[in-house]
Amino acid sequence: MIAVPSAKASFMQKFLTLFGMVVSVLVALVFGLDAALEIPFGRPSWLMDIGMVVAAVLLLVASVLTYRELK
Repeated sequence: MIAVPSAKASFMQKFLTLFGMVVSVLVALVFGLDAALEIPFGRPSWLMDIGMVVAAVLLLVASVLTYRELK
């Protein structure tokens, strides 16, 4: 698939980027709370909690960089 550069980002591109930001914050919050307070899942695996928080932070960074590029 060949990407065609456009002068202005479409609504859907910005929406999906913002949706990625929201999802990453929610995932980081849920698994961060699980790692710290054992609230949602009762901390079945501490390593999984930390891995999910790291993945959420990486998704947030990618979303922010993409959003800045779309402006």
